[in-house]
Amino acid sequence: MFNTIAPYLGYLATALLGFSLIVTKDMQFRWLNTFGCISFIVYGLFIGAIPVVLTNSILLAINGFYLYKIYHRSETFDIVECAGHEILIEKFIDFYKKDIKKFFPDFYMDSSKGTIRFVVLRDLVIANIFIATLDEKGNASVQLNYTTPAYRDFKIGKYIFQKENKILIQKGVKAVVYERAAYQGHMDFLKKMGFKKDNQLDCYLKLL
Repeated sequence: MFNTIAPYLGYLATALLGFSLIVTKDMQFRWLNTFGCISFIVYGLFIGAIPVVLTNSILLAINGFYLYKIYHRSETFDIVECAGHEILIEKFIDFYKKDIKKFFPDFYMDSSKGTIRFVVLRDLVIANIFIATLDEKGNASVQLNYTTPAYRDFKIGKYIFQKENKILIQKGVKAVVYERAAYQGHMDFLKKMGFKKDNQLDCYLKLL
């Protein structure tokens, strides 16, 4: 039985380690690499390959160390309001324009007075840009809420919509509205942030 299972564990471990080298997020890399190491350790035990077990045990310990650092590191978040046409903001949007189109295909810079604009700094690095149009009822329709790939771990979403939502409330926002989710991953993000599908208005809504 072990001889039958062992090759599949080896293939699984190879696939996990290989895929971990493709992902862009450090946390994803560490978790995939961790599962790959565990698979290789079990595989090595099955076939009696002690060097394989030792090597992957060392790599597992290294991954565990960095995962601990990721989950326990102290980070500084800050919100800086902007007009939306500063050179730095324009360069940011231009640099990520292709990726932005995946999430917000209809986005364009709106200069209306009712627009809320700010960037979220994460350890003094621009990690997110948020633009929403506020109507007279207090509904903030999100035009752009783009987070750079390196920081897509939901921390910025929780910072905006939960921890520091008073920034939106002070501007008269009663509800944040997404007219649509671009794809399944985007929809999962909205659900995790507490947005609910409003079938009557055909949108995703979160009351503040």
